[in-house]
Amino acid sequence: MPRLRNLNMKLTYEQDLRLFPSRLSRLGIAVLLFLGVWLPLTIRSDFWLGVLVDTSIFAIGAIGLNLLTGYTGQVSLGHAFFIGTGAYCAVFFGSHEHLPLVVWLAAAALVGGLIGAIIGPFALRFRGNYLAVVSLGLVFLGLHIFQNWTQLTGGPGGISVAAPLHLGPINFGGLHVGNTVYTRNQSFLLLVFAMLALSALVAKNIVRSRPGRAMQAVRDRDVAAEVIGVSLARYKIGAFVVSSAMAAVAGALFGAHQQFVQPGGWDLILSIQYIAIIIVGGIGTIFGTILGAFFIAVIPQLVDRFSRDIPLVAKSATSHGFQITVFEFNQLVFGLLIVGFLVLEPRGLAALWLRIKAYFKTWPFSY
Repeated sequence: MPRLRNLNMKLTYEQDLRLFPSRLSRLGIAVLLFLGVWLPLTIRSDFWLGVLVDTSIFAIGAIGLNLLTGYTGQVSLGHAFFIGTGAYCAVFFGSHEHLPLVVWLAAAALVGGLIGAIIGPFALRFRGNYLAVVSLGLVFLGLHIFQNWTQLTGGPGGISVAAPLHLGPINFGGLHVGNTVYTRNQSFLLLVFAMLALSALVAKNIVRSRPGRAMQAVRDRDVAAEVIGVSLARYKIGAFVVSSAMAAVAGALFGAHQQFVQPGGWDLILSIQYIAIIIVGGIGTIFGTILGAFFIAVIPQLVDRFSRDIPLVAKSATSHGFQITVFEFNQLVFGLLIVGFLVLEPRGLAALWLRIKAYFKTWPFSY
């Protein structure tokens, strides 16, 4: 009996380590891959294409933040700084140097990772609220640099981005398939879907491997982790490097898609949006991060689009009666969502999905 029990435990452990542990998960991945190709080539509305592009880019950056905060326990409010750094990497390496798509994306990841390696050692001296305050300082430092480095950023007025979008014969700025020509948004959506899938795959492999287990040990009890041989320096700094690299890639893609960036876009509000994404989606989950991104990032665009139909909401500031702007309404919604999920469902949308799946899996014995 003990041997059989040990064998069952070993099989369960090996199954947990698999990337796709069940037929259902493999079927789900196949469906997602199909939708990732089919949706961009089918949807014609520029509005919904733009929504999907922006939410996918948000998801890439949020996966990096969840690796840092959700899996390693390092609270960061400076994510907007790394997003902005990636955007200006697209400006320099893409627009100014005219480097190919793969090169300027890789350069953004490298620059973001290097800055993360410089910031990472602070995580060894600070933790909790102290680390959050230090990372918050990055946002204000970044705003100062971005506004005054006019040669690169164009100053407060912003700068255009014309980064090349060619990958060999494939042009993600205007895809040609036979005699069919797809729009820029359709073509770019294919690129960001591919980058999102790659980011999720990299993150999933990290968290299910030895580094991922070490990161979670550091999150749960860093002193105990160090006692059993886990290097706090290696994994805390490593988490900052990976998180910053992913954020920079997201920023580079955002800049290339918008084709214009301004320093004012990389402020504390953007960092709060990313915090909201991982809280609403589920701290410490990869698929929950993607759910949270598609939930949070869609809200501002829907509010802006349908603001005329929302009572007491105006496009801009007005003195007519009690009205709030679209920006203020979005911040109100973000605040309510963060508080609501923290109070009612701290594990986010991922926990709701797992609960629903468990209900149907154990039916009719579920209650």
